[in-house]
Amino acid sequence: MGVVVADLDAALGRYASLGLGDAERMELAEQQVVAATFRAGAGFVELIQPTDLQGPIGRFLAKRGEGLHHVAYAVPDLSDALRRLAASGVRLIDEQPRTGAHGLRIAFVHPESCHGVLTELVETPPGSGASPDE
Repeated sequence: MGVVVADLDAALGRYASLGLGDAERMELAEQQVVAATFRAGAGFVELIQPTDLQGPIGRFLAKRGEGLHHVAYAVPDLSDALRRLAASGVRLIDEQPRTGAHGLRIAFVHPESCHGVLTELVETPPGSGASPDE
């Protein structure tokens, strides 16, 4: 699960108080965000702060405020998943994988194809120990 926040440091304190432990912090320059992830069960909670208010996450924050941004699901072969979805008429934001948090390959499905929910697909090869934010 990805949550957009205006102040990452304040949000880190709040989520740490929930008992989620230490967060891994990273800058994703190509996505114009700084993010922090907490392990939560088998997945992650990802807090996302825009670094450019004119970028996609900055515009999201300005329009909708803080809150849920996306839900992520693990797939073993992202390229295959994107081909199957496109062939079945699913509207994709990313037709080709790109690099996301933790260096994992990701792609987004348009909210119109998932009942209003922005959906992230994350390639997590079996046995990698990596898991997407859920």
